[in-house]
Amino acid sequence: MGSKTALDSEVTTVGGVLTDRQPLDFHMLGVAGCIDRLTAPLRQRGTAVQWDTPHWGLEIPAESAFLLYQSARELLSNAFKYSSAHTLTIQLAAVDHGIRLAVSDDGTGFDSNLATSGRHHGYGLRLMSVAVQEAGGTVEITSSPGRGSSVTVTLPLD
Repeated sequence: MGSKTALDSEVTTVGGVLTDRQPLDFHMLGVAGCIDRLTAPLRQRGTAVQWDTPHWGLEIPAESAFLLYQSARELLSNAFKYSSAHTLTIQLAAVDHGIRLAVSDDGTGFDSNLATSGRHHGYGLRLMSVAVQEAGGTVEITSSPGRGSSVTVTLPLD
């Protein structure tokens, strides 16, 4: 964990937002691989990142892959900026006629009602929710102060 890799300089934070300097390559890395690159700053900070990806081989259209990636970027950026989590879990799985991305952590949590409707909080989560809903998907946010958080994005694949 103390040694740096090439990935450490390719993924940075700009204003707390995780930014990958390399172009996305879903064909070469897959959606999970592209999302995993974003976890480098969290890992460097000491957050344990666990993966659950039972969907190997599932064909994900480019538009859905990009939206899943952008959603993960928002969720992982929020975890980096606010959660102080020790453990973060990412699940990418096939569901009935769709794909689900779930990101959960054991961090500080937040008031999920404020995050989606407050005047000064949660703009990123709200914009992510609008984009997902416009694609026919859903977003579920479960969190409360002191109890960590879990956000699930589900997109249709038909």
